[in-house]
Amino acid sequence: MMPLRVQFMPLVAALVATAACGCASNPFKKQAVPPPNLEPPPGVAAPAHTMPQVSASSLTPSYADVDGRQLEAALMRTRQESQVMQDEIAALRDQLASTSSQLAQSRAAGLPPGADKPPRVGNDGGVSATPVVMQSAMTQLKLPDLQPRFDGAVIRIDIPADRLFDGGTANLLPEGAAVLTQVSAELERVYPGHFIGIEGHVDTEPLQNAAWASPHQLTAARSAAVFDFLTTRTSMHESQLFLVAHGANHPLVSNATAAGRLRNRRVELVIYPDRAAVDMASK
Repeated sequence: MMPLRVQFMPLVAALVATAACGCASNPFKKQAVPPPNLEPPPGVAAPAHTMPQVSASSLTPSYADVDGRQLEAALMRTRQESQVMQDEIAALRDQLASTSSQLAQSRAAGLPPGADKPPRVGNDGGVSATPVVMQSAMTQLKLPDLQPRFDGAVIRIDIPADRLFDGGTANLLPEGAAVLTQVSAELERVYPGHFIGIEGHVDTEPLQNAAWASPHQLTAARSAAVFDFLTTRTSMHESQLFLVAHGANHPLVSNATAAGRLRNRRVELVIYPDRAAVDMASK
């Protein structure tokens, strides 16, 4: 039998050779561990502590490189623009207050809108009539086919446009001339020398006559036709009359029906409390 020492010699030699060569298949060799992957999977936000940090100072704009004179000039321009705007606002407020005051005075006095206060001189040299006198005198008007109405401080007489004009035109009909003659005679008898507004109105139906570009043009032409007739064929004086073209802006009733549209097509003669400063006998 061989000695024990001699039997283990080959095994020891093999182990030494394997260790010296660093064989990759050595089961006793310690394997290197790869570093962990901190990249988040798709669709998952990275942890806050892994994000790059931004300092607060980097978010604050710096004006160190801006010329101080430029900043001062910009500030001066801003102040000047602000002052101009304040001046314009103040001027508009003053204008609005003045307009409101004039409108309130005109309404209180019963004057035509936008007109200056006329001299209160009539045939009898008296002052303008009070609303009570105006309303009381309205009952003296003899107009069987028309219905005068009291409106605040004025008297309104609605004359259907279809009785005055050929349809869609400003051509006065013979019947219209007769109506205006009768109305003017009554106004001169009950309200001699008073200011009278001639206000034209139409309905909302499309215009059939291509001669008129808008309802306001048609109502302006019709008011002018009434003005021309009253100043040339009656005793009324042009200084006591004025014209207004309302178009379809002020209907009396709804335009949804034929009867309503018929009523809204009209010429209103509006009698004001004040008298015109004219010598009516000189005409």
